Amino acid sequence: MCGECGCEETIDEDDCGCGCGRHHHRHKHFRVRRFLTKEERVKMLEQYAEELEKELTAVRERIQEIRGK
Repeated sequence: MCGECGCEETIDEDDCGCGCGRHHHRHKHFRVRRFLTKEERVKMLEQYAEELEKELTAVRERIQEIRGK
């Protein structure tokens, strides 16, 4: 439930469900910070690096599958 207006839309702190990530929410009354703190930027970059590492692992596994055939 939205803490701002009480609507039934489920709000996750990191993702409002609209595909925007954490940048905005559909309700016009939702206030948005335009800039991230240094700690927030570091956390986001660390999460991004982790996702890239997982993707690289999957690509390497796929290469091995192809070579194995």
